[in-house]
Amino acid sequence: MATKLLLSAFACVLLVFLRIQTHAAEGKSEGRKIYLTYCSGCHGESGKGDGPAAKSLPVKPANHTDVAVMNQLSDKFLFDIISKGGSAVGKSAAMPAWGSQLKEKQIREVVAYLRTLSSSGGHSGK
Repeated sequence: MATKLLLSAFACVLLVFLRIQTHAAEGKSEGRKIYLTYCSGCHGESGKGDGPAAKSLPVKPANHTDVAVMNQLSDKFLFDIISKGGSAVGKSAAMPAWGSQLKEKQIREVVAYLRTLSSSGGHSGK
């Protein structure tokens, strides 16, 4: 009886874990779609700041694959710069504000996707 209970508990924990992992993967996939639609024109499909519009900008777009740089940026900062634009956070005005076109959830999904580009674990503080 105890063994069955233990196995049942383990199965439940495993199912919850798999559900969480699936949800996280779906969010990153959605974040990638949004990134490719709204961000890749300047930042490039791979996030290196080499999109087709990059050469015409007064400032080179951020390289989202640079681990050292991305680790210095908090999730809040990334959310704010996407939502409010570069000038709102002391960066280039060439970075547009997407807050009127993207929902908060979508911006959070883009932030999660950005973290995968640099393989940085994220930085929720700052």
